Amino acid sequence: MFSGASNFVQGVDTAFVFIISIAAFFLIGITIVMVWFVFRYSRQRNPVASDIPGNNTLEIIWTLIPTILVLAMFWVGFKGFMPMRSFPEDAKTIRVLSRMWSWTFEYPNGKRSTELYLQVNDTVILDMVSEDVLHSLYIPAFRVKEDVVPGRTNRMWFVPQLVGTYDLYCAEYCGLLHAQMITKVNVLEPDDFAEWYESDIDPSAMGFEEAGYEAMQIHGCFTCHSTDGTQRVGSTFLDLYGSTVEVVAGGRTRSRLVDDDYIRRKTFDPNQEVRVGYTPGLMPSYRDQISNEEMANMIIYLKSISKYGR
Repeated sequence: MFSGASNFVQGVDTAFVFIISIAAFFLIGITIVMVWFVFRYSRQRNPVASDIPGNNTLEIIWTLIPTILVLAMFWVGFKGFMPMRSFPEDAKTIRVLSRMWSWTFEYPNGKRSTELYLQVNDTVILDMVSEDVLHSLYIPAFRVKEDVVPGRTNRMWFVPQLVGTYDLYCAEYCGLLHAQMITKVNVLEPDDFAEWYESDIDPSAMGFEEAGYEAMQIHGCFTCHSTDGTQRVGSTFLDLYGSTVEVVAGGRTRSRLVDDDYIRRKTFDPNQEVRVGYTPGLMPSYRDQISNEEMANMIIYLKSISKYGR
């Protein structure tokens, strides 16, 4: 009856059409009967109200029919839901890291990306963890959605069936930039996916600046920080390195030079010193998430876009 971007489209859409059809039938039917009653039993036609006694047969009918319909809607929805909770054993597992306000996908070979790459007709399991607050991974075209909860791993699975690019959203309000926590799902033909999947993932193959930019993109830095001077939730990276900033530390305002040590402190313990004018508590700690090599490359990149660091 239905075909779609994933193996769950048919079950979800069947339940949706079934339920919405019943709702539409009763909406239209009850509205028509109500309008008819207005004219049929108006005061002009019935100047004296009459008492209508109860009808046991009618009461049994309008009790049984809704009960049967509700059970039927439950059954159709249950049939569509149960396969989502039956995880296959031969699926490819991709780890999903969510944070305010970005997604990172880690593949079995160690490769990472900020967009989700899949092979068409390949069974996939997503192991999802949150590094800060409650998120919810939602791919409308696939008809799948699952909460991502701090302190636990939630799972979802599906089979992408159509080559294309699809939107991936966070469907749980998670703070100021919740609406911008959007990325893409790229479903590729087997040859195209193999070419992407097997491409060089060694940062040493890049220049230091390029590797630093890639690391910052992977860890979601550009969600809150711009590189063109625009102020977002966090300060801009443009001309940041080598500048002097005002921070609040221990209840006092102090001046700090943005050097290597400052960047490391702000990355691994971001709320120890909070820049004046910015909200504390928004940036999570990246301790044990960013390697020393990544940090070194990120600092080189920040120097490259700062007039003070060149």
